[in-house]
Amino acid sequence: MVHQQNGLLSDDALTRPQEGASYTCDLAVVGGSTAAYSTALTALKLKLNVCLVQPQRMVGGQFTAQALPASDDGDLLRHQADLTTVAGEEFAISSSQRLFRQRQRQLQPVAGRVVDDPGGSWVGHLSTTPVVAATALQEPLLPYLKSGKLILIPYAEPTALLMKTPTEHRLVNGVVCQDTKTNNTFIVRAKVVVEATDFGDLLEVANLPSRVGQESRSDTGEAILPEEARPQCQQSFTFDVLVERTHAGKGVSIGAPTEYGRVPWLNLQEFTGEFWVKKNDGWKKRDFFDAFGIFRYRRLLRRSLSKNKVLPGDVAVINWGTSGHPQRGQCCGNDYRSGHLIGLSRTERKQQIKQARIRAQAYIHFLQSNGVPDLKPRGDLTWTNDGIALEPYIREARRGIALTTIRHEDVAASFFPNQARSRTFDDTLGIGQYHYLDLHGNLVDGHVSPRGQDVIALPFTLPAGSLVPVDTDGLILSAKSIGTTHITNAAYRMHPVEWAIGEASGFLGAFCVWTQKQPREIVHDESLLRKLQGFLTRNGIPIVWFDDVSHEDSDFEAIQVMAAAGIITSENAENLHFRPYAGVSRAVVCTALVNLLGLETITPPQPSFKDVQPGKHWAYGNIETLKAQGMVAGVGRGRFSPNQAMTRQQLGFLVKRAMPEAYADAFANTPQDRQIVQRRDLSRVFYALLKHRLTI
Repeated sequence: MVHQQNGLLSDDALTRPQEGASYTCDLAVVGGSTAAYSTALTALKLKLNVCLVQPQRMVGGQFTAQALPASDDGDLLRHQADLTTVAGEEFAISSSQRLFRQRQRQLQPVAGRVVDDPGGSWVGHLSTTPVVAATALQEPLLPYLKSGKLILIPYAEPTALLMKTPTEHRLVNGVVCQDTKTNNTFIVRAKVVVEATDFGDLLEVANLPSRVGQESRSDTGEAILPEEARPQCQQSFTFDVLVERTHAGKGVSIGAPTEYGRVPWLNLQEFTGEFWVKKNDGWKKRDFFDAFGIFRYRRLLRRSLSKNKVLPGDVAVINWGTSGHPQRGQCCGNDYRSGHLIGLSRTERKQQIKQARIRAQAYIHFLQSNGVPDLKPRGDLTWTNDGIALEPYIREARRGIALTTIRHEDVAASFFPNQARSRTFDDTLGIGQYHYLDLHGNLVDGHVSPRGQDVIALPFTLPAGSLVPVDTDGLILSAKSIGTTHITNAAYRMHPVEWAIGEASGFLGAFCVWTQKQPREIVHDESLLRKLQGFLTRNGIPIVWFDDVSHEDSDFEAIQVMAAAGIITSENAENLHFRPYAGVSRAVVCTALVNLLGLETITPPQPSFKDVQPGKHWAYGNIETLKAQGMVAGVGRGRFSPNQAMTRQQLGFLVKRAMPEAYADAFANTPQDRQIVQRRDLSRVFYALLKHRLTI
């Protein structure tokens, strides 16, 4: 009977291929990343047959096998609802991801109570143990495993892509994989294959166009980059370790690795158990178990309802990067900065991973030998003997060269002065936010380090073009292999964003299966693209940033898609408000209609209306364009009254003149009365017109 226990799926939930076995499905998802999981779950909900090939027994990537279920959330996710905005989990993430977060809270109560943050770490907003995360992630998969809709193959990695070249683009129609425990080779054939590995391995084994490490300025067009590419400049990676604070004298030693104090890549001199914070008047030391020390930095389980209390029995994941010290300069924890993973042979990669794991053990041993003896490894929560994660926490992968490359100029605050958002791509399939470009550079010389406004990342969007390889069909890029750069990956790699990337991948894959179109065809066809965006938003996935429209709002789909299309956008770029209940002026309606119909604006030298003069009113061209088309008229005495609020009845007259064939559908859910048109009304009505124009 398919089930799970302690975060592990039962044997009968898993498929272990025989040598030469072959499987056929709609969507093949390759990889054990967070995005691999959300891709698979999304496709299953959309009634596709899915084959998920991954390196471990449990799903979830960052949350589970990499032992970092302390979600790297942007500040907007913890936003509290007020009189004009909704809660962060209702606008900053999808409804599906919100359900996952709610389930984690239910599975890990604190002192018998369900709380917002069961772990109570000081760097994040929500943390639980890997076992709880795995349990919450796998619960929705159980029915699909029982029915056979999901084939889950663990302990496997890709070795080749099956491809043919029927047209100008290579066509992927399957993947060759190998069981890493039995060495059995098997094939998965699929209508669409998703690259969702944590290393970008599909790109490597098929030699597809890709980028590694820090690019050159000519590669990406990012002005901040040097002229020469530095592929070995990559983000560091980390073997996370789960430890419990014990009562005095009850600590359990992790033991010293044989390399301890003998090899340069351990560098014991940089280890620290203290966190020093530089203040205006000097330095302040925070001890290991301080309320804002290293232990509680990413605490995953707490005994007290008081977040600031650190008690025996509390469990933390040790994931410590670099930090300053008043005498020793830069200190470090278990971040492994002495090497890199991408672009190496498999043998070299395995050696680097081995050394990183040894470093993690050495760091815990250092702590236990230097003032923090009361620690006990919690291997029962990591499915290992020593509390060290099954896999390293990966920050950077091989990135595919996609139709769209998301650049520094698309994300950083310096390019969007006085604005609340970064670039809203018109083909957006998701949103993400992390407050800065979090680059954990390794020790290779030449890393670019953005400063000031260049390092601040504004709320961003996920263009569909970044999921589509530039010259390959049948393949969707996901996880950390999408069309980001070394710099922008630093924001797109975070847990909630990777989940969103997976959802977008799942919907794009399903849409390809349904329409029998290639991903590039969907991205380049406005009708298909808007239909895809409609499917996403209808399922509670935000694609544009608005903090006052919940994914449970009845007009969520219309508002989101119309904003993505650039037809009805935010009134003020300086905030994230849509203001759904605000009235709409005649000028705004005219502008939206011109955008919707795609009309070429005209600006005659002589105005048709006294109160709409060229060069003096922002909507002059739009109003004159509709006047020339016979769609609008004045209010009498040669005036248009552009700032006058429009009523629903007047909007009905306008729609009848502009698109009479769509009139009935446009007002199916909107009364024609003398109430002022609200912005949500306009989005609802014009969305119906857009669907009619594009025959969606």
